[in-house]
Amino acid sequence: MGTKTLSIPNISCGHCVMTIKNELGEISGVTKVDGDVDKKEINVEWDAPATIEKIKETLREINYPAAE
Repeated sequence: MGTKTLSIPNISCGHCVMTIKNELGEISGVTKVDGDVDKKEINVEWDAPATIEKIKETLREINYPAAE
């Protein structure tokens, strides 16, 4: 299982967090997504077949790229 906290500078409200949760939740293997609007962060937990690369790719596709 993988766990990662990602900084997402584009988060500005609860709706942003819900969009991210919904989109990442559709990835097979993602088990948990939590977000913090104030910190502009999300916490993601996943198992195979999900990967951090797939999660980051999905975030870029929905216009919430993770800061490196």
